[in-house]
Amino acid sequence: MVRVIDIECDLPTPEAYEFRAAHDQKPVLGSGDTFRGAAAHGTAGHGMVNYLNIFGPGYAAEVGMPREEFEERRRTMEPEALFAELRRRLAGKAMSLDDFAKLLDRAGVEKAVVGTAQQPSNAYVVEVVRAHPEKFIGFARISPWDGMAGVRELERLVRECGLRGLAMAAFRERIPANDRRYYPLYAKCVELGIPVRLYASMSYATDRPYDLGHPRALDDVACDFPELTIIAGLGGWPWVPEMVALARRHPNLYVDTAAHRPRHFATPGSGWEMLLQFGNTLIQDKVMVGCSWLTLSQPYETLINEVLSLPLKDSVKEKWLYRNAARVLGID
Repeated sequence: MVRVIDIECDLPTPEAYEFRAAHDQKPVLGSGDTFRGAAAHGTAGHGMVNYLNIFGPGYAAEVGMPREEFEERRRTMEPEALFAELRRRLAGKAMSLDDFAKLLDRAGVEKAVVGTAQQPSNAYVVEVVRAHPEKFIGFARISPWDGMAGVRELERLVRECGLRGLAMAAFRERIPANDRRYYPLYAKCVELGIPVRLYASMSYATDRPYDLGHPRALDDVACDFPELTIIAGLGGWPWVPEMVALARRHPNLYVDTAAHRPRHFATPGSGWEMLLQFGNTLIQDKVMVGCSWLTLSQPYETLINEVLSLPLKDSVKEKWLYRNAARVLGID
């Protein structure tokens, strides 16, 4: 069976399903979650509802929910609650963490990174990792708006709780990844020897700039912190050529494919042509797979088989699915 490391693992546990509007409405730090991060600085907004406008109708159709029912629920439910219900129907019933670990085993997923997708809290990510350290690798989510309090919390989560990376999303923070507010966190990542995973894709939120996650911001970060290991989340779409160029330019900059169906990478006109071409050659050691199975509403086996069906060399498929992430995460 093929070996897989999932760089963006969606948790189907009841705690994860019940979680709503993590960054805009809830704190993001530590066991007590006493810091409010970006929400305390006025960065919450209405624009995230647009994700439901774009993806909700398709999800509803997949679960057989009539359009009238969907529209009624959209009027009466909070968007994240409706999203959670649709994903729950798509994936089947919520399952325990133990059952999910077994599901990953059956699919060939040896390690899964939690905390890069939306999870209830850092405290919950710590619980998940402690329950199944053989299966899950935890990343912390810290807001740059929390200043040195966030830096100290990151150090605690890594040194005392065993988390092994940092994940941040510029479109949620409303400041690009090269903003000075992030820099103390980057410096701490270098000191701790952990990677940072930065959102690098377009945002559909309509109350903030669409290009907050543009890969160009990562160029500044990589120049200013050459020792920092950076994972560019979501592959840079629709700016894939720039993303590929930056991965070629910077030795410690990597790319993951999360939140996108692998089968579309080989579709002419999809915008992924350069990733497929150079990911098979010049940056074959820089690409890793994020399955995002609940976001994409597809079983792990389907998504893994889509990667295996891409026109890549067999040795490259192994690198995308396992070896590159293993090297970056210090598994091998």
